[in-house]
Parts: sequence; structure tokens; C-alpha cells
Amino acid sequence: MSLDYLLTITVFMSVNVILATSLNVLIGFAGQVSLGHAAFFGIGAYTSAILTVKVGVDYWWALVLSIIIGGLIGSLLGLPSLRVREDFLVLATIGMNFVVVSIFNYVPFFGGPYGIISIPRPKFFGHTFGTRAYAIYALIWAVAVVLFVIFLSKRYVRMGFDALRENEDAAESIGVSSPRYKIYAFTIAGALAGLAGNLWAHYMTVIFPDNFSFPVSISIITMVVIGGLGTITGPIIGAVLVTILPELLRFIQDYRMFVYGMIIVFTMLFMPSGIMGFLRGVSNGSTFSRKYIQKIRRIAGS
Repeated sequence: MSLDYLLTITVFMSVNVILATSLNVLIGFAGQVSLGHAAFFGIGAYTSAILTVKVGVDYWWALVLSIIIGGLIGSLLGLPSLRVREDFLVLATIGMNFVVVSIFNYVPFFGGPYGIISIPRPKFFGHTFGTRAYAIYALIWAVAVVLFVIFLSKRYVRMGFDALRENEDAAESIGVSSPRYKIYAFTIAGALAGLAGNLWAHYMTVIFPDNFSFPVSISIITMVVIGGLGTITGPIIGAVLVTILPELLRFIQDYRMFVYGMIIVFTMLFMPSGIMGFLRGVSNGSTFSRKYIQKIRRIAGS
């Protein structure tokens, strides 16, 4: 196993941590279910790629603009959440993902199905980032995003998110503006996903519409659900597992995705609150353990 391979996995893992953490703000904190998060990921990637390749903007300005534009479009695409809830919101976000990918695919300005190539790596004081430098750079951003979310969770905005998630009507009755907090959640999630898109695009140096399709959104939400919704550590654990497991299961070749899927199914079956919820339950004592033993017996008996 070469060093470059491990560094590449580190970059992918860092990008996934940012994506999972950003979606957790939207779903875990604010309770706004989204199955189209890859759209924001793609918007950040294409924004940075177009600015650097077609416009000639310096990478560092493109980084800032990809975050800002990701947040702005996140707020705009969050407008449907003001009118629809639950199942209808899920359908709206799925449609949003398909619309964004279709625009990338069929509008020539975005490169169509051929995507955008020759995306430059970042430069710092004239030195282009190699694989090692980029892995460190991506990891720093992942840590910064986690610290930002920890900071966010200790501010008053988290109380607004909690009220919105628990009961939107009750939140409105005590003066919490649900439209405002919904837009906050979509804006923050979009901005952070835009950052992840920037990191992905400039590491891969080439992007295609399929890189941001609906299955990618499913992969992102899988990270959050496996780790534990609404927690800080859960999405990190989920992102690490979803990144590493396919690599560890390469020796199974054609069956590795089947095994990977079965691991996810059993995780959801026996740990519906995610890994962090399971660990909390274990630390709370034997009542939790007995409950899961009984559940396993019921399933085995059926």
C-alpha cells in the first residue's frame, strides 16, 4: 500500500467529513430532510472549476467564491422548504439534484457530459500542492469545519434549529421564525458543501456531471445516518467508515459493494440511532443491551 494511495484516501475522507458534517447541520440539527445534497457539492466544484479554468481567477479567490455561491444557491434552493414539509420536501430535494445535474450535463457552458478538465491545483507562494500537501490542506479544512459546527452548536442558533426539528408549529408559537432558521440551515449546508466541492475538484483536476448525481446524495446521507444524526462525532465516524470500507473490501472484487450494503443495512437494523447512539446506550447500562438482545432474538425467531 503506497503512501500516495493513503494520502489520496485522506483527501477523500476529509471531503466526506465536510459533506457529512454539512448535511448533519441541515438534517440532524434543523430536521430538514434532504436527498439532494450532492447538488450543493457539484455547485461548489463547478463554480471553482469554471472560475479557474475558463475565467482565469486565482484559486484562493475561487475558493472563497465557491463557498459564497454554494451558500447563496443553498438559500435559494431552500425556499421550497418554506412551503413543503417531510415527504414533499424529500421529493423537492431529489428533484433539485436531478435539475442541477441536468444543467451540468446539457448546458455547453458547463462542459456537458465531457465535464471540465485541467483544473489547477492550488499554489502557495509559488509552490503547487502535491499529494502530501493537498492531503494536509484538506485535513485542515475538515478540522476547521468540525470546529465551526461545534462553535455553531453552542450558539443561540442551535436552539432555534432544535425547536424547528422537534415541532415546527410549536416553535412558531413561541416566536421562533421557522422560515429564517430553515434558510440558515440550507445556507450553511450549501456553503460547506461548496467548500467540499472546491477541494474535490482541485484534487481530481477533472469533474463530470455524474460525480454529483443522486447516488452521491444517498452516499452522503448514509454517512450521517450511520454515524448518528444530530451529533458532532457521528458524521465524522460515518464519513470515515463510508470512505474506508469500500477500500478494505476491494479483495472481494465484484461482491464488495454487496457486502458494503449489507453492513449498512445491519447497522440501521441494530443501531437505528447510529453508531454514536449505540455507544451512548451501551454506556448507559445493561437495559440498552437487553433491548438489543431481545431485538436480535425476535428477528432470528421470525
